[in-house]
Amino acid sequence: MKNNKKWISLVIFLAAVAVLSAVDQITKIIAEAALKNKNSIPIIDDVFELYYLENTGTAWGILGGGRVFFIILTVIIFAVLVFIIYKMPLEKKYLWMRITVILLGAGAAGNFIDRLFLGYVRDFLYFELINFPVFNIADCYVTVGLILFIIMILFIYKESDFDFIKLNRKAKNG
Repeated sequence: MKNNKKWISLVIFLAAVAVLSAVDQITKIIAEAALKNKNSIPIIDDVFELYYLENTGTAWGILGGGRVFFIILTVIIFAVLVFIIYKMPLEKKYLWMRITVILLGAGAAGNFIDRLFLGYVRDFLYFELINFPVFNIADCYVTVGLILFIIMILFIYKESDFDFIKLNRKAKNG
């Protein structure tokens, strides 16, 4: 029965990632249609605007042209996230950890789809005030997920709460 619940947990993870990735893709389609080859749209003058950019790298275009690298890296990261979700105890105290892993998975998947099918990531959100790199909804998922993860490590979970990730259970018991 416990194994069935773990599979159900994995299916819920994949469904949530699919829904959030769909939201990301829809916003990118809308942004591309409204902004590509057009002037940016100020939302708050000199602070925040919608600005379309096709990014072949990471933030600020670092590692531009690294499509194959990012595709392979994303597959590895996603596999690790699936492993974590499957191994994570089915306890209420891990709810925020599940949400965090879902956000990280959705962010990875959203940008993976762009890289795989387009060869670049569609970015369209720009904080002009601080000259922050142009980003998208998938990037927001990853950022929020990482912030939650840091908060959880610092203030919520103890090191022993992550024992479920260890591959070698015998070392713990022996």
